[in-house]
Amino acid sequence: MKKLINRVPGRTARWILGVLPFVLCLVLYLAASNARLAENENDKLLPSFSSFAGAIERMAFTPDKRSGNYLLWQDTASSLWRLSLGLGLSALLALVIGILNGAIPYMRAPLSPFITAISLIPPMAILPILFIVFGLGELAKVMLIVIGIAPFLIRDVQQRALEIPAEQLIKAQTLGANTWQIIVRVLFPQIMPRLLASVRLSLGAAWLFLIAAEAIAATEGLGYRIFLVRRYLAMDVILPYVVWITLLAFLLDYVLRKISRMCYPWFHAQIQTAEN
Repeated sequence: MKKLINRVPGRTARWILGVLPFVLCLVLYLAASNARLAENENDKLLPSFSSFAGAIERMAFTPDKRSGNYLLWQDTASSLWRLSLGLGLSALLALVIGILNGAIPYMRAPLSPFITAISLIPPMAILPILFIVFGLGELAKVMLIVIGIAPFLIRDVQQRALEIPAEQLIKAQTLGANTWQIIVRVLFPQIMPRLLASVRLSLGAAWLFLIAAEAIAATEGLGYRIFLVRRYLAMDVILPYVVWITLLAFLLDYVLRKISRMCYPWFHAQIQTAEN
């Protein structure tokens, strides 16, 4: 009999085990909601599913009386634009600075301590400074995401570059490659899949900084809407928005994973081999 540590669930078992926690949470919510509504049919803390359906209909499929826009889709577009811009800038900075820090000691000596110090600053603590410096527009919200995750991405890329075997660099130099060719042809292909993996792991933090910025200074966005309706205890709106944000984050993670698998199949083959 195999030990538990050596037993691997099959495809069907993985699906069942993966869905099981969500089903349990749903059952627990239904039980708690029914219990509260039985005592008070106007309870707002744990609304019924019919209340959720009404709120979704109102936010997603009914034009707003003031603006004429469909609020859920307007909020989603605004938040995704800010998030995509922040993630894109962070990944670009990580790719450029991280590879240069890892490949060139004269770059690493001054920049590595500075990046490390920045990464230790709590981004939420400097949010007021960002609003003072960049104003209350889009730039401050994007910069919060960049300051929040870019230093960690840069440090991760730098470390990945330093972990590349020295034999590869020596062979490239033996074949006549200069510094630029080594960076482009040796480091870059091996760093990119790892950068995509790091960006995927940073999605949760990026959403956190985005929601925080939108809650303080915004006129539209998923975070803005959640904090706007909280004063009315509108859990029938807040909870669907939270679920929607979670679904969007999952879809972004899925897209990044597919891009990585499509562009760098050798990397995932190595990971699968190591897991097996």
